[in-house]
Amino acid sequence: MSTDPRVVIQRAPMSRFQWGVVGTMIGLNALDGFDVLSISFASPGIAAEWGIDRAALGIVLSMELVGMAVGSLLLGGVADRIGRRATILGCLALMTIGMLGASTADEVTTLSAWRVLTGLGIGGMLASTNAAVAEAANDRRRSLAVVLMAAGYPVGTIVGGLISAVLLNYFDWRAVFVFGAVASLCFVPIVLWRAPESIAFLMHKRPPDALRRINRTLARMGHPAIDALPEPETKSDKAPLVALFTPALVRATLLLTIAYLTHIMTFYFILKWIPKIVVDMGFVLSTAAGVLVWASIGGASGSLLLGLLTARVRLLGLTIFAMIGSTALVILFGRGADDLTGLSLVAALAGFATNAGVVGLYALIAQSFPTGTRATATGFVIGIGRGGSALAPALAGFLFAAGYQLQTVAILMGLGSTIAALALFGLRGWQQPEAPTT
Repeated sequence: MSTDPRVVIQRAPMSRFQWGVVGTMIGLNALDGFDVLSISFASPGIAAEWGIDRAALGIVLSMELVGMAVGSLLLGGVADRIGRRATILGCLALMTIGMLGASTADEVTTLSAWRVLTGLGIGGMLASTNAAVAEAANDRRRSLAVVLMAAGYPVGTIVGGLISAVLLNYFDWRAVFVFGAVASLCFVPIVLWRAPESIAFLMHKRPPDALRRINRTLARMGHPAIDALPEPETKSDKAPLVALFTPALVRATLLLTIAYLTHIMTFYFILKWIPKIVVDMGFVLSTAAGVLVWASIGGASGSLLLGLLTARVRLLGLTIFAMIGSTALVILFGRGADDLTGLSLVAALAGFATNAGVVGLYALIAQSFPTGTRATATGFVIGIGRGGSALAPALAGFLFAAGYQLQTVAILMGLGSTIAALALFGLRGWQQPEAPTT
């Protein structure tokens, strides 16, 4: 008699191999974090070399967010059709090509095009890794695993920022993108080695070699093989994207999309503009990258603390609390500081709250949707959110260009997190349907 391997994974303790899968996805999200912020590390040098103003720079800073929106929407659905692993490998190829192309750009339009291509890969990666982690973890550790995966993002900006600061002392801004391309390429063999296709996906899609692949992964997890696949679940005729708007899921889809859209605008205002703001205060370029690193250290700390608290405090309440703190601390950042130490401290606190809100949203998405729609849902929420958030750096740039001071701009951009908190209040009392919708 066969046993459903998904039930085995859900109930058994996490194996070393499963934590290895989570660790690989943390590394991929760290790569995403560096690739997204690479333009921020490079932006002061680009502005100085090309002589572009803040409004034009804001548009450049937004370009990979446009690509991320499209990539999340398109490739999230692809991950639910062809698999998480294949999609991740394709995204790594796009990111490598995009970063190499950016290093060769000599004017704004070309650079923007390469950043859009990089964003396509990053957007698809986020949807795929979120689903892969949720399906590799057991029930008890799922929220923690997703939060840790999301914590890779600020870790990537910390490591990338430290490396960028060194590179910028010896080379021009192009070296940042070359480093990102090499790092992306290095992850291909790691994924091939440590990230098999998820058992939940194979059970859902049932390709011809599903039983062999499932048993191979079960063995690596330390579980016995199964002799046959359980009877398939009854599937609806609805495509995953359509299923998100069925009565069972539409409430979560809409509220999480609104929350992500508005909060991520606040998040990217801080991360995208810190280096330029610091340079405009009179500090040197390498120092500006260091302040962004402190914001990322705060972000990583917020992610880890939220992950630890998920075992004791309800995830939804933690995320709402982080959103409220995000608004307050972004406004505090807008007041500035007299010295670099004070500025770095405020940036770290703002990074703590804004990133805690982001990772909380990722975990809420992972626990709110079933296997057949999980990557599509992640891609839809991130895609719509990133599409709207692409306006954030550009909007801030136009506000600065129009003569508004940092304090006013920070208040306006910080309100996005407050709107997100209000949207999440609407999720109270809601739970994922027990029966799969696809």
